[in-house]
Amino acid sequence: MIEIGGFTVSDESPSFIIAELSANHNHDKQIAIDTIRAAKKAGADAIKLQTYTPDTITIDCDNKYFQIDQGTLWDGRTLYDLYKQAYTPWEWHKELFAVAKEEGLVCFSSPFDKTAVDLLEELHTPAYKIASFEIQDIPLIEYVASKKKPVIISTGIATFEDIELAVETCRKAGNEDIIILKCTSAYPAPIELANLRTMLDMKDKFGVQVGLSDHTEGNTVPIVATSLGGKVIEKHFILDRSIGGPDADFSLDPTGFKSMVDAVRDAEKALGKVTYELSEKVQKNRKFARSLFVVKNIKKGEVFTEENVRSIRPGYGLHPKHLNQVLGKRSTMNIDRGTPLGTLHFT
Repeated sequence: MIEIGGFTVSDESPSFIIAELSANHNHDKQIAIDTIRAAKKAGADAIKLQTYTPDTITIDCDNKYFQIDQGTLWDGRTLYDLYKQAYTPWEWHKELFAVAKEEGLVCFSSPFDKTAVDLLEELHTPAYKIASFEIQDIPLIEYVASKKKPVIISTGIATFEDIELAVETCRKAGNEDIIILKCTSAYPAPIELANLRTMLDMKDKFGVQVGLSDHTEGNTVPIVATSLGGKVIEKHFILDRSIGGPDADFSLDPTGFKSMVDAVRDAEKALGKVTYELSEKVQKNRKFARSLFVVKNIKKGEVFTEENVRSIRPGYGLHPKHLNQVLGKRSTMNIDRGTPLGTLHFT
């Protein structure tokens, strides 16, 4: 069982639903604040930030190694240029954490270097998220894990060995509160690349809680992930797509996010629990089940046969399992057609 800001993540818990703010503030603090408030109304349990500057995540260089040309939404830009547009100013963090607390939302972040971790520690972050592209930054994971707070790890570009090493690093630091998120680092991600069965395999192989960091369009993938046992669902959230920005095209607006949350919660209700007990309503409906009825008038002393006794609906007579015991016996009284058969009717 893992505790994150008052929420429990366990096999029995509801999914912990995270709204990812990312770059969806367009460098306007009021938009960021309004987005946090809207996330609460849309049903999120948590809001997640990203804590970096362009200089803590890359360098300002425009040679071929720093050009984006992988068929993404951001092709033609340099890494530095993209992150300069996308980062959340560090001086906002304290106020954003406070707004989230005021709204009853858990607030935490993805740090991208040790200085970001230090800032988040000052803000008493209840958890950390390792972004997909940082899963290979073992020194960063070591430092994060050493804070003894839950570590959520995205796996969008990870090999099995990358995941194994990241989990091992956390455990060597004495941190067992690990959650792995299945993720596809494509923006937006094609649904056929979700491969959600991997989520189940990760839970089995690594002995951790699992979930989904989703970049697909629509609600299908989060619903399926929930049905498979995903206990954390993360989705990018934007106040209004007209705001624009690097992440707008694969983010859900409040209406779309609420629809996803409602669908996830309905999926959880449908999963329910393992039980063979019948509800009161179902108990009442059992009267329409099969039972033994007299289907032809029978005189006292007459033999019961397949012609005068049948298993039919409704369920007021003897259980059909007694049919072979009844056949060949004699009636103890006259019985009208349509009478439910009981033990007093034969000897």
